[in-house]
Amino acid sequence: MYDIIIIGGGPAGLTAGLYAGRSKLKTLIIEKAVAGGQISGTAFVENYPGSIPEATGMGLSERMLEQVEEFCDIKYEDVKEVELEGKVKKVVTDGGEYEAKVIIISSGATHRKLDVPGEDEFANRGVSYCATCDGPFYTGLDIYVVGGGDSALEEASYLTRFGRSVTIIHRRDEFRASGVVVDNIKKNDKIKLELDSVVKEIKGSKESEVLVVENVKTGEIKELKSDDKSPIGVFIFIGYIPQTEIFEGKIEMNHGYILTDEDMKTNVEGVFAIGDTREKKVRQMVTAAGDGCIAAVLANRYLEGVNW
Repeated sequence: MYDIIIIGGGPAGLTAGLYAGRSKLKTLIIEKAVAGGQISGTAFVENYPGSIPEATGMGLSERMLEQVEEFCDIKYEDVKEVELEGKVKKVVTDGGEYEAKVIIISSGATHRKLDVPGEDEFANRGVSYCATCDGPFYTGLDIYVVGGGDSALEEASYLTRFGRSVTIIHRRDEFRASGVVVDNIKKNDKIKLELDSVVKEIKGSKESEVLVVENVKTGEIKELKSDDKSPIGVFIFIGYIPQTEIFEGKIEMNHGYILTDEDMKTNVEGVFAIGDTREKKVRQMVTAAGDGCIAAVLANRYLEGVNW
């Protein structure tokens, strides 16, 4: 029997574990892959407060893990089933069954991919899913943004700070983004539009250099690349896929994202959700860590019988 079981070992889950463990709560973190989540595959982390210039995502993940291992049990297993109702919750994995008084869900979300040739090959070598994280690496280069929602257009506007040009590629001739955002994009001289188009392939040698796109109305295929043959940045913003399938029907969600209040509480007593798993507007490492801290502190109060 644990006081708290945390499902997921990304920045949110590790932060929750650190705070819970330091509060002398018996805590288990269950992670199915690599501790650190998405940041473990990031080349450099430059927008996390206090990170040193040479810090890699894997290095920062390993340091977080070292801190947490002092206070928490960690098991690398895949969660298959959960029972959230009642005072005692149960988590079933491919390695065993565990019980706890509190569950903190930190299973995260994955970036929705284009699933085209070259996307995985050039990940972190031209292909990115985070403008805030990677935009500065493409200073002075041509940047291509794939997507047509608010996130894609807002990130495209942000990327004009770095790229010599930014081209938005969208499969329709109209954007799904709000009118104000669209108006701002159309007024920006650094932004070009490649509408009615879809990406078919990403090509290059050591880094991404060419985008092959198809016009969905005419069937025309063409290549987008820099005039000077320099590398290009390809930023993909076509949504996220929350990793919440096992919680369906057991907790309130909106399009797969778990609904919480500002205390990270869900509609099920004793169950919290944090990080990319929950519905929120900003998905960054620093906000994930904040979620984890809040959930652990409030979980401690819940266990003490205070203010659920």
